[in-house]
Amino acid sequence: MKHSALSSLCALLIAGCAIGPDYQRPSLSMPEAWRSGTALPANEKPEELANLAWWKQLEDPVLDALVAEALANNRDLKIAAARIDEAAGQLGSTRAQLFPQFGASLGASRAQASNAGQTPIPATVNRVSNQYSAGLNVGWEIDLFGRVRRATEASQAELLGSEESRRGLALSLAATVANSYISLRDLDNQLDIARRTLRTREESLRIFELRYKGGVVSEMEVAQVRSELEAARIAVPTVEQSVAQQENAISALLGRLPGPITRGKTLAAMGLPLPPVSLPASVLERRPDIRLAEQNLIANNARIGVAKAAYFPTVTLTGLLGSSSVAFSNLFTGPARVWSYGADLAAPIFTAGAIGGQVQSAEARQVQALEQYRKSVENAFREVDDALVTGAKSREVVDGRIRQVDALNTYARAARLRYDGGYSSFLEVLDAERSLFQAQIYESQARGQALIAATTLYKVLGGGWQAATE
Repeated sequence: MKHSALSSLCALLIAGCAIGPDYQRPSLSMPEAWRSGTALPANEKPEELANLAWWKQLEDPVLDALVAEALANNRDLKIAAARIDEAAGQLGSTRAQLFPQFGASLGASRAQASNAGQTPIPATVNRVSNQYSAGLNVGWEIDLFGRVRRATEASQAELLGSEESRRGLALSLAATVANSYISLRDLDNQLDIARRTLRTREESLRIFELRYKGGVVSEMEVAQVRSELEAARIAVPTVEQSVAQQENAISALLGRLPGPITRGKTLAAMGLPLPPVSLPASVLERRPDIRLAEQNLIANNARIGVAKAAYFPTVTLTGLLGSSSVAFSNLFTGPARVWSYGADLAAPIFTAGAIGGQVQSAEARQVQALEQYRKSVENAFREVDDALVTGAKSREVVDGRIRQVDALNTYARAARLRYDGGYSSFLEVLDAERSLFQAQIYESQARGQALIAATTLYKVLGGGWQAATE
């Protein structure tokens, strides 16, 4: 009965009452519809989008391998993983305060007393003495008002927040690798266009120089062709420089030293991910940045309880069981046994507003975290709306650029035929070829931007991080 009563008392003391507000998720207003017209159903599970490795929709195995390598080797991601371990250690240290702390001690000392003091030691008394001790001690701060429990709640939220931070970094890393790779393939395409144009203009200059020698064309027309040739020649090293810099940027993301990057499909051959037919607002709850903001709010909410607990007394139980003797042979005998137990109560009486200031600071940090959480949610809706609109309009731009290139191809062929037939000057041919070259560059850029817009949509939805980034 005594043991049962003692257990019940301990359980009651541990349970106690936790000072401070319990966390409740803030209510938020949701949009009635996406501006793009995408359906926004009320009750639809977001797991399919959240677990989607969206970069695989580009259907390029080389890109898949690059993303996997970045997730495995990126330095920032390794740092974020180490921060999770740090937060886990902090949680363990904080939570340990809920339980009694046991310790052991074993000591031995030898000392000699002075015989030159006010009271001389008789010659028959040995001035050298030994002291041996051994003991077990226990200390326990009873968490009556929930200070340790609130601190543990905050530490747990910080641990979960560090995990969301790592996941958010992984998601951003995957998107950055995908977008950088798309930009690299766009630059490759532009370089190919510039080199083809350069070869065409070199051939044109060769023909015009022959015609000039034959007296068919003027020196002015040869100079015009040479000018266009040099413009194309300048474009080649300019794009080559951008290609090398882009490769180095991707290498850094992969945790490599600067170097070449393997190529896969061309821009035109890549699959273009289409937006979801319906997009529930609840999918945004899976975004790492929103979950991180909520964990920060939970932690700061719990810190209010930690601060308020300082108003109340703390109760600490202590105990000691051991032995002490001047002879080691008698250390573990009955006469050498020592023990003690006690309870300490400490309570603030007058702190000149110190505790009130700490509570005020904790409440202010909770308000900041609350507004940051709301801001994160609002920003998420804005980013998704922007991505939906950008994706739809970028596909329209690609279609328009393709039609423009087709029209300028026809124009360039017709201008060449009119010039060869003597119906127009060479300026018309130069204008057509210059416009075609620029339009081909714009088409390549538009394809890259459409692919980036598609991957950006899935990034802002928070998809792909739950499974692929573990």
